[in-house]
Amino acid sequence: MSAPVTVRALRRMAEERLAAAGVDTPGLDARLLLEHALGLDRSALLARADDPVAEDAAARALALVDRRAGREPVSRIIGERGFWTLDFTLAPDTLDPRPDTETVVEAVLNSLPDRNVPLRILDLGTGSGCILLALLAELPAATGLGIDISAGAVAAATANAARNGLSARARFQTGCWAEGLAERFDRVVSNPPYIPTATIAGLEPEVRLHDPLRALDGGADGLDPYRILAGQVPGLLVPGGLAAFEVGAGQDGDVAALMTAAGLDLAGIHRDLGGVARCVCVRKR
Repeated sequence: MSAPVTVRALRRMAEERLAAAGVDTPGLDARLLLEHALGLDRSALLARADDPVAEDAAARALALVDRRAGREPVSRIIGERGFWTLDFTLAPDTLDPRPDTETVVEAVLNSLPDRNVPLRILDLGTGSGCILLALLAELPAATGLGIDISAGAVAAATANAARNGLSARARFQTGCWAEGLAERFDRVVSNPPYIPTATIAGLEPEVRLHDPLRALDGGADGLDPYRILAGQVPGLLVPGGLAAFEVGAGQDGDVAALMTAAGLDLAGIHRDLGGVARCVCVRKR
């Protein structure tokens, strides 16, 4: 660049590049990327709109914009995502936490008349740890165990517990679902892979190219992990305990049938903000 551009001009340039690339929210994404690249919060970005931007800083910002134009998610570019009331560091081995998954957190919290009871919570396929840690943040006497087959995910979840001041009440370990686990829990939560294998190739690039395939692929009909969980969860819950599962669109009936066939009672189906049945809850008699 022959002359420094202003923050305003750089932001407009970023928005135009993202819009031309077909990004759904070019204005929002440009703002978030510039805040990150320039080390400014939202109010400072506005207040300094007419300030010049150093050439190297502008180049760094536009390099991030080019990554987003290539359909890398903003959260992957900046390395973190807000979920519930917490911030989570992302890793290549973890899903990018999405607002739909907050439906599981809300369903579990709504099942509790008293949030101060000393619950034990199990999170199967914990990924970044977002579900378990969001629950622990709301339940001051609860403790939790998160299990994931990926050592990288376990490391990320452990780091996120430390980041959010929850290490004393959360532990994480590698494992294949609940194999070999002898403990019993008051609540079991899971956001397992549930996308049918043949559907994955048609997903948006932000998901298909950047979320780990192992965390997406639920087998031919998307239900393979729920079949495994249906065989394990009844033995993991204390009497009266509740399990909450995230499900894909249209899968709530099939997942409920798998769980009730395993001897659990249907305790509710909860919809996300888009109206999709997103969480199936079952209870042990």
